[in-house]
Amino acid sequence: MKFAGKTAVVTGAGSGIGRATAEAFAAAGANVVLGDINAEAGEAAAAEIRKAGGKAIFALLDVTKQDSINAFRDAAVKEYGHVDIVANVAGWGKIEPFIQNTPEFWQRVVDLNLMGPVMVSRAFIEPMIEKGEGRIVNVASDAGRVGSLGETVYAGAKGGAIAFTKSLAREVARYNVTCNAVCPGPTDTPLLGAVPEKHREAFVRVTPMRRLAKPSEIADAILYFASERASFVTGQVISVSGGLVMNG
Repeated sequence: MKFAGKTAVVTGAGSGIGRATAEAFAAAGANVVLGDINAEAGEAAAAEIRKAGGKAIFALLDVTKQDSINAFRDAAVKEYGHVDIVANVAGWGKIEPFIQNTPEFWQRVVDLNLMGPVMVSRAFIEPMIEKGEGRIVNVASDAGRVGSLGETVYAGAKGGAIAFTKSLAREVARYNVTCNAVCPGPTDTPLLGAVPEKHREAFVRVTPMRRLAKPSEIADAILYFASERASFVTGQVISVSGGLVMNG
């Protein structure tokens, strides 16, 4: 897949799936704008891409704040003139029984995993419509498709992100703008690294391929949806989970 001349913005690009996605876009020739709330991690990721010969800048981004999203968009346009691809990767959750959740926890989960992609997509989509071309890829979760023990509100937010993806795809298909979703299974990221070892082992046991996903394997699916190979694919959801979820 080649992205020469294309500009891709990636949220949550300081680590994990977001960083792997930014690296993959850059390696395929895209101009990449990395956004993350962790400035140190984001700057380091962008620097590594440039060191490897890629084109990348970092811009601070809090996907829960409209002003931050607007500033991020403006930085991307100022640097590269246009944005062709939006990869909404930023997200967050933790395993905790629903009855132990606080309202503040619920709000954070919904803001990051549902409203973040909504607001970021809205910030970038109008020029895509005017140009008659664009790609939006949202990272949801298999939790949003089938539910997940101890991640009830997270699953609800990711389920909302899937429904948002499909509905937006219907709205903008006439403008040659596609919108698709990637649903990772358990993936070897810093976020999963914070999970107790017994839970990580359980994830491996229930996955038919008997391992966690690599962030780069999720990035491959994101790049597919963003590529010309998926030019007639929109409103779709793909699970990258080693067979953990096999819904028809």
